[in-house]
Amino acid sequence: MRTMMSPLKTTILVFVLWALQCAVCRDVTLPSGPLFRVAGFPLSLPCSVSGYEGPRTQDFEWYLYRDDSGGRSIGVVSTRDKGFPYAPFQLRVSNGDVRVERDSGDKVRLVIQRLRADDQGRYECYTPSTDSKYQGNYSGSVTVKVIPDTLQVSYLRSLTGQPVPEGAELTLTCSAGIQSEQLTHVSIMFGKRGGGEASGVGAGGEVGTVREIISIDKLLGVVPGGFYKKRYDDREITLEKRNGEGGLGVYVMRMMAVQPDDAGSYFCETSQWIRDPSRLWQKIAQRTLDIGNLTVQQLAESLSVTSSPKREVTLQVGSPLILTCEVLGLPSEVNSGLQVQWMKRGSVSGDAVGGGVEVEVARLSPDGIVSWGDDLSRASGGSMEKVEEGKYSLKLFSARPSDSGVYRCVVSVYAGRKNPGPSTPATLTQRSEGVTVNLKTKDVLVAAVAELVRGPLLKRGSTITLICNVTGTTTGPTQAQVQWLRWPIPKMVSKTESASLDPPAVKTPSLIAVLMYNGVANIYANTSEVSIDRLSAVSYRLRVHTSTADDQGLYACHAEAWGQDPHGGWYNTGVKAESNAVTVYLYARVEDLLLIPLVVGVSSALFIGILIISSVTCCFMKRLARQRAQK
Repeated sequence: MRTMMSPLKTTILVFVLWALQCAVCRDVTLPSGPLFRVAGFPLSLPCSVSGYEGPRTQDFEWYLYRDDSGGRSIGVVSTRDKGFPYAPFQLRVSNGDVRVERDSGDKVRLVIQRLRADDQGRYECYTPSTDSKYQGNYSGSVTVKVIPDTLQVSYLRSLTGQPVPEGAELTLTCSAGIQSEQLTHVSIMFGKRGGGEASGVGAGGEVGTVREIISIDKLLGVVPGGFYKKRYDDREITLEKRNGEGGLGVYVMRMMAVQPDDAGSYFCETSQWIRDPSRLWQKIAQRTLDIGNLTVQQLAESLSVTSSPKREVTLQVGSPLILTCEVLGLPSEVNSGLQVQWMKRGSVSGDAVGGGVEVEVARLSPDGIVSWGDDLSRASGGSMEKVEEGKYSLKLFSARPSDSGVYRCVVSVYAGRKNPGPSTPATLTQRSEGVTVNLKTKDVLVAAVAELVRGPLLKRGSTITLICNVTGTTTGPTQAQVQWLRWPIPKMVSKTESASLDPPAVKTPSLIAVLMYNGVANIYANTSEVSIDRLSAVSYRLRVHTSTADDQGLYACHAEAWGQDPHGGWYNTGVKAESNAVTVYLYARVEDLLLIPLVVGVSSALFIGILIISSVTCCFMKRLARQRAQK
């Protein structure tokens, strides 16, 4: 048994020692071949060495074995000997067309800048020994096949440099193809250099930069450039491939709406790709074709927005108000969407015409839909429409005092986008000069006085009756619109039946009821039953039936004057009046006052009766107990 184990142990020991020696053996590595490369384009062959002894910076020597050399080697280039190259490579090495580029101490690349047909053959990478013992492999080789250059690229129409209006569509067409016996793929890329004269410095301060717009890669996938990805996602930039003549592919790039930043020099770049035995794709040929320069004429340089009548217009209340907005300078060849708005600042209720917050009156969207601002009643009393190409009108059939103010036409242009989406930003927004609209109103004065009708003492359950007397002075037909409000009674107010006070300045009042100018009553109280009516031309009454404690408080009436225009329509003149405040306090009813003594009396009698019965019972039981004890 021992005689059998001894040879086995020896074999294992020898194998381990051999494995350890091989682990530190010199090894030169090159990519697997054959490698197919195109004549006239660069060749890059990596070579690395490992498992060596000596310095970390190793030397490399390259040899070429041509197919027709009969096995004879040709020295190409060396890292340690400048006189190493043979005659066919001496001039090319001296001018840098053939060279060795070092990636690290033990990794280099043989670079042939312009590959020739006679560069085909087997390339050997040799590393001179720096080891104490000669072991391992000191060279490696790979076969390189040089194939002819058949890559073609052309364009259909060049850019002439004439200014293109902002928002116009740009179409660029390039044809590309190859005729090769090897299985190779073609990719194409459309790009742009610089920012052009129209845009100057590009986004982010880039000057003279190269941007990849969109490409079809080696695997036939469409890939947008990073700067253009959003526009590609919005389908504003597309790239398609068509079949052309002679086996060429026709590639068409469309840019739906050019922007100022799109100015620059355009080119298309096509590349030939092959898959090496390592399963990695390599670019073996490339050509770039300049298409021309693009200059973008910015919309801001030509667009103008004007409104009429000019500056100021004065109208009588009830007259029609007609404003016109004209848009000039839009390029006819650009199919753009327009949004037209009329904005107004100031009104008769403001401190001055033209002051206050600017509000939207009406809007005409790019799809032709008209929408009105906060005053939806204008939808039936006005119109906004496109009169002709570039002209838009706003009509208010019967102007009211609240229509006074400064009007401006605001135009948003969506250049090259006829039907923009809701999140699409406008290319440019411009405002017209202001048109001041003044409305001549009637001289109206109005005053209001509130009072509590005298009568029996107000108790809970009684009817509260309040009168509001409204007086006005005017030159034409007017009506008053009266509303009643109630505040809680402040703690400092004495509980008197009625008192005249100024309307309280604290807390928010409750709206009780409103009698409209047209006689329609609106009741807002949700506690007791409330009614409001008009007793005479100047007297308005509020009644709160079956009142409760919640109906107590300070009551006041507010009056608004409404005038009548020549067409018979009514409008708010903006003249208001606030009455004095009337305090209403409700006393308890008689039956409520008698209830307390009654409850107290019954409770007291019941308590005394129980006390007497308890005392008698207690004394009787004690006496009975003593009699039983004596017996």
